[in-house]
Amino acid sequence: MTTSTIQLFDQIDMTIDTLTTSVFSKNRTVEAPDLPLSPRLKANSRLKMDGLEFLGMLPNDSVPVAFLDPQYRGILDKLSYGNEGEDRGKARSALQQMPEETISEFVGEIDRVLIPSGHLFLWLDKFHLGVGFRQWLEGTALDIVDMVTWDKERMGMGYRTRRVAEYCFVLQKYPRRAKGVWKLHTITDVWREKITAKTHPHCKPVELQGQLIAAVSNEGDYVIDPAAGSFSVLEAAVSQRRLFLGCDLEG
Repeated sequence: MTTSTIQLFDQIDMTIDTLTTSVFSKNRTVEAPDLPLSPRLKANSRLKMDGLEFLGMLPNDSVPVAFLDPQYRGILDKLSYGNEGEDRGKARSALQQMPEETISEFVGEIDRVLIPSGHLFLWLDKFHLGVGFRQWLEGTALDIVDMVTWDKERMGMGYRTRRVAEYCFVLQKYPRRAKGVWKLHTITDVWREKITAKTHPHCKPVELQGQLIAAVSNEGDYVIDPAAGSFSVLEAAVSQRRLFLGCDLEG
């Protein structure tokens, strides 16, 4: 997307805000088109395949919401604990890692398949929160519109402060707007949810993800996750009467 095109969308966003008395609405006017599925894709299933291959099977501008929890090294590499995979983090260390270039490919493909004004919920640790991740968005129509801090209510690692939180960035595809797109206004930007039974190194909060799904989609819409890990998004989507499409290398 060119700079002039982005500026045009920004002008449209400003015009919409000026003409409306409120940017908030409990009604969603955006609708996703019918999605013809490849025979290899099955809704509400734990598919075992490469995420980029999965995304390549989806048509342009076809889904309203996506999640991505990249399997990166992030803060663990920078801290260099030295005993990861031995005394700590054995399950995490066994997972295949995503280089930065691969994450950018995932984001680019998600941008392609999202409908206009569709959302990507991107999970990050505090290392990427600090150093930034805008390079992943280059060449896309995605931009940051909000962030939720997930208080896990359990203490993690840390040389200095101990980690108790992760961060879910809310990205929206152009044109950016809330009215008629985001219909739920009870989600706080600090969300407390404890996972009692951790079945995967990257378990994420089902209730929070369910609320985010409900905010930006309609019942019966597809929700995608091309690096599903614990498949918590599957559970969250089904709880909100949405259809899940997603995969993981580990199945």
